[in-house]
Amino acid sequence: MLKKKTLWSGLLIILVIAVAFGAYQTRLLNVAHSTFENYYKFRGCVQLIEKTDTYGTCKVASGQVIKIVEIQNKWYLEGDGPGIW
Repeated sequence: MLKKKTLWSGLLIILVIAVAFGAYQTRLLNVAHSTFENYYKFRGCVQLIEKTDTYGTCKVASGQVIKIVEIQNKWYLEGDGPGIW
């Protein structure tokens, strides 16, 4: 009986950790997408090349240039926004 209780307790702890991690990741993404500046940092940009009200281009540490665009009042990597899949 003790083994069964221990197993259920362990599963409950794992479930709580998984839910907490999922909530943390959701919050992190919501904050990242909320402003250009947040998404710029989230993507690891090190140099701003150009910015307008609806898009911006920047260079990441690897030297790659990426374009960040506004879609439905949120910021995304170009080609990676909602409804793209």
